[in-house]
Amino acid sequence: MSAEPTVTDPVVQACELTVGYDREPVLTGVDLVVPRGRITALIGANGCGKSTLLKTVSRVLPSAAGSVLLDGREIAGFPRRDLARRLASLPQSPIAPEGLTVRELVRFGRHPHRGFGGRLRSEDDDAVAAAMRDAGMEDLADRPVDSLSGGQRQRAWIAMALAQQTPVLLLDEPTTYLDIAHQTEVLGLLRRLNREQGRTIVMVLHDLNQAARYAHHVIAVGEGRVMAAGAPAEVIVTETVERVFGLACTVVPHPVDGSPLCLPLD
Repeated sequence: MSAEPTVTDPVVQACELTVGYDREPVLTGVDLVVPRGRITALIGANGCGKSTLLKTVSRVLPSAAGSVLLDGREIAGFPRRDLARRLASLPQSPIAPEGLTVRELVRFGRHPHRGFGGRLRSEDDDAVAAAMRDAGMEDLADRPVDSLSGGQRQRAWIAMALAQQTPVLLLDEPTTYLDIAHQTEVLGLLRRLNREQGRTIVMVLHDLNQAARYAHHVIAVGEGRVMAAGAPAEVIVTETVERVFGLACTVVPHPVDGSPLCLPLD
């Protein structure tokens, strides 16, 4: 097992974390760190616990043992509204109520910031407009979410998360069910948000080559634990891919940017 590398400025840390469902542990004794202002990708085989880990980090799922720290403070100690101002979480394949427009969806992201009576203020309207602009959804603001293409719909949900104005954004498989063009569109948006706004982004990805190209930090999950963590070139290597996925492969430099390119062997 590769030890989690030292991160000088972690925003999220998990220590001896054990999580699961119905008292059956999925992950046991997990230690991990998420570097601030970077993109982190969680990779691993189906059913290995990636989504479970993300849900625990976002406090959607309670841990059976261990702790999660956000900015050095136990995440369990944050009031719910305070946590929602620091960390936004987007689950797999969310579904909007029928007929809801993009603007109405994005407004839900302002819930943690609303004042007395829950009314929207001018600063909330400004935040909604900025989130739609950042996600490239301004021209689609009045369209029903259920009328959008897959890529547009995902960008609408990302805009809702952006409207929370949190420094940390967690996404569970943001490219699932999207074609390659829309996958690239969504990942490009997330990279731009990281580069231009310094947001810390943690996302579960199935595609190793996308993780290698878009993430600064990769965490490989398998056998109920973190099996490797570090820069893409340190984690996406033949030995780790074979251990985590049971896949024989070769890893070569990408011809465009030199990132690891995983090629399965027949």
